[in-house]
Parts: sequence; C-alpha cells; structure tokens
Amino acid sequence: MIYDHRTYTFRPGTIMKALAFYKEHGYEAQVRNLGKPFLYAYTDVGDVNSYVHIWAYEDAADRATKRAAMQADPDWQNYLKMSAENGYLESQVNKILVAAPFFEG
Repeated sequence: MIYDHRTYTFRPGTIMKALAFYKEHGYEAQVRNLGKPFLYAYTDVGDVNSYVHIWAYEDAADRATKRAAMQADPDWQNYLKMSAENGYLESQVNKILVAAPFFEG
C-alpha cells in the first residue's frame, strides 16, 4: 500500500472558499476516479491556510492508472481550469508514503 500525501496552501482568507469550491466542482470527479480519500482535512492550528488530503493505492501502477483516468475526465479538467482562474492556490507539496510493515490501515 502507498499513500499519496498532498498539502495545498492557499492565499490567506481563502481556504474555506477553496474547500467549498472543491466540494462543488472537484470532489465528485476525483472520488469517481480515485475512490474515497484516506483523509481530507484542513489545518486548525499552525499553517491555517492549508489543507491535506491523502489517497491510498495498492501500488504505483494503481496510482498511475487511476490518476490518468482522472486527468482524462472532462469534469476534472474543468475543475482544474476554474481552480486556476480563481487564484486561491499558493503552493502544493506532494509526497508518496509507504506504509510501515506493521500498519494495518
């Protein structure tokens, strides 16, 4: 099992707008292609302008197949276009995590 850990940081004052926008325009397309996320959460203490989402995959091939399907999805393409236009996003950091041998998540 691998985990795709993504942290997105937004312009101050826009995180709730960004989450609402994603819920309305991006979440359905993403879940349709990737399955339900392992975690989707925003920061309450610390960097309050960011949120994290984590997606679980069987392996790198599973991730590549699902992400390619998502990138080809017209609804997802539309979300990406509109998201770029709204200008909320400041930065993005992605990590691929490998589960510890004893983790049973």
